Order: sequence, then C-alpha cells, then structure tokens
Amino acid sequence: MSVFESERTGLPQREEATPGSGRVGFFTDTTVCIGCKACEVACKEWNQLPDDGMFFTGMSYDNTVALGASTWRHVEFIERPVPLGGQITGAGNFSWLLMSDVCKHCQRAGCLENCPTGAIVRTEFDTVYVQPDVCNGCGYCIVGCPFGVIDRREEDGRAWKCTMCYDRLKDDMTPACAKACPTDSIQFGDLDQLQEAARIRLQTLHERGVSEAYLYGVDQANQPGTEGLNAFFLLVDRPEVYNLPPDPVVPSKKVGAAWASMVLAAAGMAAAAFAAVLAGRDEKPQ
Repeated sequence: MSVFESERTGLPQREEATPGSGRVGFFTDTTVCIGCKACEVACKEWNQLPDDGMFFTGMSYDNTVALGASTWRHVEFIERPVPLGGQITGAGNFSWLLMSDVCKHCQRAGCLENCPTGAIVRTEFDTVYVQPDVCNGCGYCIVGCPFGVIDRREEDGRAWKCTMCYDRLKDDMTPACAKACPTDSIQFGDLDQLQEAARIRLQTLHERGVSEAYLYGVDQANQPGTEGLNAFFLLVDRPEVYNLPPDPVVPSKKVGAAWASMVLAAAGMAAAAFAAVLAGRDEKPQ
C-alpha cells in the first residue's frame, strides 16, 4: 500500500509540514534533482491522472515531453556539453540538468484573467485553481498562459492543470509531489519563508563556485511580467535551456501598448489619406 492510499484510508502516516494558512508555494532547487520522477508518479497517483503512453521519445530519459492536461508534473532531462561551475567529474565537458516543471501559479495569472466563466479562481492559499464543473472548454486560458502550462483534455474538452493538491492543502497536508521528493528538490511551504530559503541557498552555491546559479520568478522585481511566481526555481543555465520563457508577460499587461500602437497606426493612416487627398487636389487639371 502506498503512502497516499494510507492517507485515504486514514491509516497512520508521517507528519506533515504544511502551513495552516497564508500564501504557499513551491521552491524547486534544480541542483539537487536526481530525475527519479517520484514527483510525476505521486502527482498522477494522488490526482488519478491517466498515463501518457508507454513509448520512447528519444529525448534522453524524458518520456513525458511537456506539461499538459494529464501531466501536471514533468521532469526534464537536459544533456549539455558544458561543465557545471564548481563541479569536478570524470565526464569532462558534460553536465546533466534535471528539473521538475509544474504550473507556476503566477501572482498575475494570464489564465485566470482570460477565463470568461469564472472557472479559474485564486484560492485562500493564493494558488490558481481550475473548477472543472464550471469550465466550458473555451480555451481562452490556454492562450493566456505565457508558460504553456494549461491544456484541454481530449476526452472532455475541459482545461486542466496543477491544483497544488488543493484537496490536500485544505486538510493541512503537503502536496503529493513535494512529499514524494527524496532530495527536497521540491520544497513546499509559506511563500515568504521559501523565498528567504531560496536566497540563502543561492548564496551558498555562489560561495561553492556555482556562479551561474540564479533564481527564476522568485518575486515581482525578479519577474515583473507575471509579478512573481508561487512556484519558482533555482536554475544554472538560461531559461530557454529549461524550456522556460526568458521574460514571460501575461497578455493583459500588453493591452496598453497594443492600444497605443493601434492609435498611432490609425493616426498614421489618417495622415496618409489626408496627404493623398491634398496631393490629388494639387494635381487636378485646371
């Protein structure tokens, strides 16, 4: 019997460390991820998600490929011909980057702002949650997500993504993925405390020679386009290497610039038309 089955049946389980209230989130330290996929399995088991098919993608050990309606956790395997700073290995100029990707639960969530039915809400834990019984499958949330996280399930047409185990949070339990992670690569807890712990970890890595390490989406100053992420990361290469956008921006933040461009374009067209009329009058035969 798995840990999660024992939770459902009420059998004894190990102590949880979930805060009782306030803003919560994930801090994913990619430097200690071992690619075991325990988070993927735990997520699917607890949320009863369908499998993604048994096939080889040819992308190292990655058979999940990307986040989607039935994949709320995705472990990336990134092989590169570059050594990691402060690392001594017999492999030479080679390093393996591993990262467990997930919905970012943005402070400024494009999916939530685009939803016309109110199916997507911000919970009392400051997470972004899709209510499946309200979703009409319109897909506006999909185009609103700058990370390409949310997607529709073919079987029912509705949008699905990570809920940060909302049902577990209500019972003061740690999300399944964080509980299953054997190296604490995925840390869950109070968002302010996670941010502080992340900055301490970053300083430690810099002192150990991993100078390329940095925090991605830790707060609004770090990522103004989303005003910070409730699921942020410690990375050691450019965001694009991890299939993350370098400067994600929710579509609504671009509305002002779009209207300004439209006004300028309309003014330019009007000026051109007026100039053409004047030119035509000057060339009229006497």
